[in-house]
Amino acid sequence: MPQQQEPHWGTQQPSSCSAPPRPPASVPPAKQSAKYPCYNCGKTGHFSKNCFARRRSQAPLLIRDNPRQSKKKGPKRDLAPTEGRVHYTHVDQIPEGEPVLASIFLVNEHPTVVLFDSGATHTFISRSYATKHGYHIDNMKAKYHITAPGSPIDTNQIVRHLRLCIGTEDFYVDPVVLPNQGIDIILGMDWMKEHNVLLDITSRIVQIKSSKSGKPADQENTGGFDFPDVFPEELPGLPPDRNVEFAIELVPGTAPVSKRPYRMAPDELKELKTQLQEQLDKGFIRPSSSPWGCPALFVEKKDQGGKRLCVDYRPLNAVTVKNKYPLPHIDILFDQLGGATVFSKIDLRSGTIKLRSEKKTYRRLAFSTRYGLYEYLVMSFGLTNAPAFFMYLMNSVFMNELDKFVVVFIDDILVYSKNEKEHEEHLRIVLSRLREHKLYAKFSKCAFWLKEVAFLGHILSAKGVVVDPKEGGRCAELEAATNCDRDTEFSWFSGLLPPFHQRFLKNSKAYDSINPKNAKFAWSPKCEEAFGTLKKLPTSALFRLNRHHQAV
Repeated sequence: MPQQQEPHWGTQQPSSCSAPPRPPASVPPAKQSAKYPCYNCGKTGHFSKNCFARRRSQAPLLIRDNPRQSKKKGPKRDLAPTEGRVHYTHVDQIPEGEPVLASIFLVNEHPTVVLFDSGATHTFISRSYATKHGYHIDNMKAKYHITAPGSPIDTNQIVRHLRLCIGTEDFYVDPVVLPNQGIDIILGMDWMKEHNVLLDITSRIVQIKSSKSGKPADQENTGGFDFPDVFPEELPGLPPDRNVEFAIELVPGTAPVSKRPYRMAPDELKELKTQLQEQLDKGFIRPSSSPWGCPALFVEKKDQGGKRLCVDYRPLNAVTVKNKYPLPHIDILFDQLGGATVFSKIDLRSGTIKLRSEKKTYRRLAFSTRYGLYEYLVMSFGLTNAPAFFMYLMNSVFMNELDKFVVVFIDDILVYSKNEKEHEEHLRIVLSRLREHKLYAKFSKCAFWLKEVAFLGHILSAKGVVVDPKEGGRCAELEAATNCDRDTEFSWFSGLLPPFHQRFLKNSKAYDSINPKNAKFAWSPKCEEAFGTLKKLPTSALFRLNRHHQAV
């Protein structure tokens, strides 16, 4: 019987269904990798744990804890540079309780739905959103393979250097372009790691820490931003039918008033044609054959430049019976703020056209242009009774909230609360009211979760009220009087102050020294000193509000 030879490990051939056998432990590691094949790809020169093909075939490591997956942690592996993953491309896909937050922020000055998603590996942007705003899309040499709901996505496009404004801080992102999705921008783990972002899902707070100092750079509460439809970039069309319609009552015996169109420069005529077509498309105006007609003109927009089409309704206002609906006094509004520490302000978009007009009023709202006669179907800018009608609408919308946690002055809304927990609930109530009544706000002019807010020319805080330095600074330009016109000029000056400031001035010796009763005008050094003191008052005097909602 032949002697059975002991098998030599190196000469044994693996079967087609078995993995290569493990080398003896006594063989040095360098010689092992050079001599024996890899478990994963079958090639020599490396171990299975370092196999490039294996790394490429693995899914990227997720930060999210998914209850449907095993909680056992696997080995930590590096993410291949061309691989990526996004869990949600539409808000409707997000299950309740997932560690994601959606909010609205300004991106290149455009209100944008932004999703903070710890399950996304990169920052992404919707192609439809990028195209809508004219962002330049670059092609990359490398191609991204994105694991997404439904089927994988291959893309090699990117939008570079977008400015994202969160609170008071600006961040720049280079999002990868995905096909059209329901979320404008998704901030993934690449951005969150770079800025040391902490998501507090329970409190709905995004905390961004400085990567250098480790100190909080900004904190943004998203509790009031679940209402993206309240902040559209453009008005959707005619306002809905409401319980109030704009109407014009004429002085008895008034005949129709018609004026020739104003002359415009060539660039204004081009803009006029564009805006007329836009308003025709939205249903705000229609061609008219009315005997009335006031001339159209352009007014420069203060906030973002450009021109706003308006109508010089002064001839119509002169024969209109004035509506006596009261507008609130500023001092009465501020009297309600005692004890408030958190503020948000909301500025409605194109407030005057939120009301439809009565049918018999259409012809009276006609306006003349180089391109014909048109008439408004909604309440327009420049009408004498427009503020009263709109104030009536806003009071009816917020009647249950007024003087509790809401202050309204025409199209400016202030939400105030004693603490952040109350403020989140108050914001939700206010935004729900706006959504219910189809009233839309301009996000770029709104501000939320502030300790100090600029409102109606004043700075409001828990400390009290002071005139906004932007307004009060104009007082420093006043010069000493040389005649009795000083009283008129000083009346303008004191008009910059809140009424409770004015009450103080009326009782001050400094004011009396400038405005002596029944005395001949004489500007003395004493008057000059008193006037200098009063010029500093608007930006230096702080009037406190007590917790009983009274000015002190």
